[in-house]
Amino acid sequence: MKNYTTDKIRNVVLIGGTRSGKTTLAEAMLYEGKVIDRRGTVEGKTTVSDNTEVEQLYQRSIYSTPLYAEYKDHKINFIDTPGADDYIGGVISALNVCDSAIMTVNAGQGVEVGTEIMGRYAEEHKMPMIIAVNQLDTDKSNWDNTIDSLHQAFGSKPTIFQFPVNAGVEFNSFVDVLKMKMYKFSGEDGKCEIVDVPADLSSKAEDMRAELMEMAAESDEALMEKFFDAGELTEEEMHKGLNIGFVNGTLYPVFCVCGKKDIGVQRLMEFLTEVAPAPKEDPSGKTSLFVYKTALEQHLGDVVYFKVLSGKVGEGVDFINMANDSKERITTLYAVAGKKKERVTELAAGDLGCTVKLKAVKNNQTLNVPGYDKVFPPIEYPQSKYRCAIKAVDEKDEEKLGEALNRAGAEDPTMRIEYSKELRQTIINGMGEQHINILKWHINNDYKIDVELFAPKIPYRETITKVATAEYTHKKQSGGAGQYGRVVLLIEPIVEGVEPTGRFKIDGKDTQLTIKGKEEAVLDWGGRFEFYNCVVGGAIDAGFMPAIKKGIMQKMEEGPLTGSYARDIRVYIYDGKMHPVDSKEIAFIIAGRNAFKDAFKQAGPKLLEPIYLVEVMVPGDCMGDVMSDIQNRRGIIEGMGSEKGFQILKARVPLAELYKYSTTLSSLTSGRATFTMTFVEYQQVPMDVQEKLLKAYEEEEKDE
Repeated sequence: MKNYTTDKIRNVVLIGGTRSGKTTLAEAMLYEGKVIDRRGTVEGKTTVSDNTEVEQLYQRSIYSTPLYAEYKDHKINFIDTPGADDYIGGVISALNVCDSAIMTVNAGQGVEVGTEIMGRYAEEHKMPMIIAVNQLDTDKSNWDNTIDSLHQAFGSKPTIFQFPVNAGVEFNSFVDVLKMKMYKFSGEDGKCEIVDVPADLSSKAEDMRAELMEMAAESDEALMEKFFDAGELTEEEMHKGLNIGFVNGTLYPVFCVCGKKDIGVQRLMEFLTEVAPAPKEDPSGKTSLFVYKTALEQHLGDVVYFKVLSGKVGEGVDFINMANDSKERITTLYAVAGKKKERVTELAAGDLGCTVKLKAVKNNQTLNVPGYDKVFPPIEYPQSKYRCAIKAVDEKDEEKLGEALNRAGAEDPTMRIEYSKELRQTIINGMGEQHINILKWHINNDYKIDVELFAPKIPYRETITKVATAEYTHKKQSGGAGQYGRVVLLIEPIVEGVEPTGRFKIDGKDTQLTIKGKEEAVLDWGGRFEFYNCVVGGAIDAGFMPAIKKGIMQKMEEGPLTGSYARDIRVYIYDGKMHPVDSKEIAFIIAGRNAFKDAFKQAGPKLLEPIYLVEVMVPGDCMGDVMSDIQNRRGIIEGMGSEKGFQILKARVPLAELYKYSTTLSSLTSGRATFTMTFVEYQQVPMDVQEKLLKAYEEEEKDE
């Protein structure tokens, strides 16, 4: 492969719904770019992308696959991405390193769930987009319905550049309104004859060309004035306006293709070389790379995929990883077409490539030559929507499982793995049930580990609602050195804005506690803790106060109700007793812990649960079902609105009620809705729910 300059590079992401034909279109582009000499099929499991065992098993894209083609003295890098929202991480990465997008739409289905979802992401990234109406050769293809659905989804932006002559099983021709020519295909290898528009289609083509001219004029003020004055634009002016509209995202050119028969693919690639924007990266700057994907590949090991942010990179160049200061050397460079890696000597600014054998490089990291400190802004990935716990069926496999999960989290930024010390569980946070099931497949098949997935525990918090006192004496004398410590304490809830006074009614008497020492802390798990030494007369030596506090904190970390963290509590130590010989630190740790436990149970204990703000984007016809489901989950509706034809529902919902919500929402809306969830606060659990939780905890304790 020759070396390409920045102006001759095009970076394109293929997006669209599941089964809209992205992978088949990618095969045709690879064929036209002479990367392959024979096109594979998804059904035959022979495509360049969708090349992993799990993708071939499910016959769908799960991972984003970088590809390239050389066409008309240009290098077109394109990334085939998954169509399901569960695997959105690869799409987001690709959108951040590409400069334009091709949205594939199934001509038999029109705009689908995936089209809407991927279209929203493309718009968020201000991505110039071509719409490729694909699969026009099926008996279900309906051009007019597809165009109508595109306008419903994207307004006036979809702009017809081509229309089919004979959509259906005989499809082999389309009219290009921009060039005012008909493209007629024979066979299934892209062989094309370009002829004049037939007389019976010329009026339709002229009308569409007039619409194109108007869209071109609307893209530029000067062109708009010229169009109003003269009533038309020159060929050059028309092309200029359409190019401006495309790059600015005010129009989406609509093309006709059939990836399976290689119809229209050459013309689409030609348009990319002529109109799609070249990378904006600086070819004359110091060399900098951004890592957007990593993968473990057979025979190669760890593969690092990157975009050249500035300058140019060749073999033997040294870099500094700006995330961890590790020194890295690029020993080999490759242009990438799925598993096929072609070695190259140099890549210019804006180009995509990969390398191997780097030491400590992960996704979302910038590599710079020494002395250059610019860092590419990290890619922001969507928040997780699905949460579950995982454990190895055989405890002996736990360490091996940990390694597998760490690897998965490193390769997929939307797969977030955490070990919760509080819950004593390993928690997987992903984008949906399918996302997690694919991870399970890899663990079962690649690592040969049997695992169990189950609902995670909820990180409840425990607190109190009133004042209570308790005392506890720890006494141990069974030969040898004895242990003795007595602690008398009072606890009260910390209420925002209410300062402590030290005045209480103890044993029926009004009592003023004298505060001799105070410690307070903001707890790691949220809330506050305040500890007061109010002992007078030397009943307990001040040297034992840290031990008493330690015992109380032990119980705060394993609350008396359900073993959850306790919070927002003041503790006053106001009496006790020591023994001149047997009082030791351990005695006061135990006495403090048990006195606190006893007082806690008398202080109107309450469980708090995490509440999340759930924002659902849902089609209007599904709104009733979604609202009803939210309310059944103890959700409180906070507001409703609309955006781009969708209804927006906002509600506060307990985390305990959100397990598998993504699966339910998909079922209720046929996959057309999407949502985000953000932690807001802790609130008291309803009494009936608290009683059920306490009973469940008691049963669990008995079993243990």
